[in-house]
Amino acid sequence: MSDATPTHRTAAVIPAAGRGVRLGPGAPKALRALGGTPMLIHAVRAMARSRAVSLVVVVAPPAEATEVRLLLAEHALPERTEVLVVPGGETRQESVRAGLDALPQDVTSVLIHDAARPLVPVDTVDAVVEAVRDGAAAVVPALPLADTVKEVEPAKPGEPEPVVATPERARLRAVQTPQGFDLATLRRAHAAIAVDGEGATDDAGMVERLGVPVVVIPGHEEAFKVTRPLDLVLAEAVLARRRATDAY
Repeated sequence: MSDATPTHRTAAVIPAAGRGVRLGPGAPKALRALGGTPMLIHAVRAMARSRAVSLVVVVAPPAEATEVRLLLAEHALPERTEVLVVPGGETRQESVRAGLDALPQDVTSVLIHDAARPLVPVDTVDAVVEAVRDGAAAVVPALPLADTVKEVEPAKPGEPEPVVATPERARLRAVQTPQGFDLATLRRAHAAIAVDGEGATDDAGMVERLGVPVVVIPGHEEAFKVTRPLDLVLAEAVLARRRATDAY
C-alpha cells in the first residue's frame, strides 16, 4: 500500500513523561543530552525520518510540557512532519493513552516509541509501518537473545536466587520499539485493560491480552534502550560513528 494513500495515515506517539531514575538524579531521562542534543530530539527525528509518519505526538512530563515545546522549536525537524506536545500521566499506560487521545480522526495506525531508544534506524521504523499496513494488527521489532535466560524465584537484593527454569533461548526475543498498531485495536486494548499499579509497560502485551495476534519482525542492534550510564556511553559511540561516516 502506498504512503500516498489518503485513507491511511500513520502517527507516532512518544511517551516521555518518565523520570529515568536509573540514569541518576537530574533532568528527566528523555531530556538528557546525547551528542549535545536531548535524547527526545533524537527520538522525534528518528520517527520523523520515516516518510510514512506525518505526525509525532510527544507526551511530556506535565511540569515540563512548555519546556519540551520550546525545546522542539529550537531544533530542526523535517517540515513535512507535524509535532504535537501533550502532558502525560502518572504511569506509562496513562501517558500513552493521553497520546492516543490527541490523535486526529484520520489517523488509522500508530507507532509507540520509547524516547529512550534515540538511535533506531529509519529502515526499522519503515518496516514496522509496512507490516501494519500489510494487515498486522500489532507489530513488534525484536532481536534474538545473546545470553541464556534463567527464570528464578526472586529474593532480596544481593541474596542468591533459586533457578526455577531455563527457557529455550531460540524461542525468546528481546523486544524493541517502535511497536506498530492498527489504531482501533490499540485503543480497544487501552479501554479494556485497567491501569493497575505501574500500568502496562508494553503495549503489544495489552493487545495480546485481548487475544489479538502480535507478530515480531527483525529489530536492530542500534535500537537499544538508554537506561543506565553505560548505555549512554554506547549511544555516544554509535552517534559518533554515524557522524564520522556522514550517516547521521
